[in-house]
Amino acid sequence: MNDILLKTLDGQLVERPPVWLMRQAGRILPQYRAVRSNMKSFKDLVKNPVKAAEVTIQPVDELGVDAAILFSDILVIPEAMGLDYNLVEKKGPMFPTTIQSWDDIAALIDGEEAALKLEYVYNAITETKDQLNDRVPLIGFTGAPWTLFCYMLEGEGSKTFSKARRFLYQHPEWSHKLLQKISATVAEYLKIQIEKGVDCVQIFDSWAGCLGTQQYHEFGLKYIRWILEQLPENTRTIVFSKGAHASMEELLDLPCKALGFDWQIEAEYIASQVNGQKVVQGNLDPCVLYADNEEIVRSTQRLLSVFKGGHIVNLGHGVYPDTPLSGVKKFVDEVKSFRY
Repeated sequence: MNDILLKTLDGQLVERPPVWLMRQAGRILPQYRAVRSNMKSFKDLVKNPVKAAEVTIQPVDELGVDAAILFSDILVIPEAMGLDYNLVEKKGPMFPTTIQSWDDIAALIDGEEAALKLEYVYNAITETKDQLNDRVPLIGFTGAPWTLFCYMLEGEGSKTFSKARRFLYQHPEWSHKLLQKISATVAEYLKIQIEKGVDCVQIFDSWAGCLGTQQYHEFGLKYIRWILEQLPENTRTIVFSKGAHASMEELLDLPCKALGFDWQIEAEYIASQVNGQKVVQGNLDPCVLYADNEEIVRSTQRLLSVFKGGHIVNLGHGVYPDTPLSGVKKFVDEVKSFRY
């Protein structure tokens, strides 16, 4: 087994940092596009355990990354709670109905009852583990409560998520109740993923940067902390709070193994602030992979030179769908040839 990722998360010395990419199972791979073209929708692919396992493993075979991340979607949680969504090509997620009142919140199911509706995800984990045969670890994941809250209030993607943020001010008690329900579901969801065999889990808080520091403490990090505290002891956990740079001190205090960082914060600053307290994941600008090989090598080497261990190399966000496959491979190969 290639367990370099797990050793890094456990604080062990390794000869080089592990590398994987957020959204590595997707449109950058022709194999993925071939599978997707034969499915009626993205959701059909997510809900087909055999096909989900196939596309989960594709980047391991094609790119040689050090981990697979389960092919799924963060919005399976709102759907399991009773809020359906569609994924519209080139537009992203769309919710036919959104949360607008206390009655809407009260009507949602949560916790174990909701998590058990996601059997197709757990079957995909089993199928993936069988096919991977311990070649590399399998990462499970979920959206964070605040990010899921954003979609459930807004109904779609947004640059500002002003509807969701407005709701926090107008209805703080309702907001906390919804976040509690989401958190209870997420915690049970992750526990079942762990029982089914994922080797570590990542919490994606994609819209953390939409909130100010105090609001992110109150409506974001408090719930992430609670979820982490519900998981089995020694669970390998990664928290990626995109844009939450001002909350560094509180992020470092979370009971997780690793913190992911976006590309809008310098690696040198991250290293100086983290100072060995957590494993660092990230934080190359995804657009570097559009550059020529010389620039990809230069940027990757600069990132690698900052950390002397305790680093999972990744992008500062998901790899963009039209990224040249050659650029992705060059990045991965450069990391794999590096030695401390």
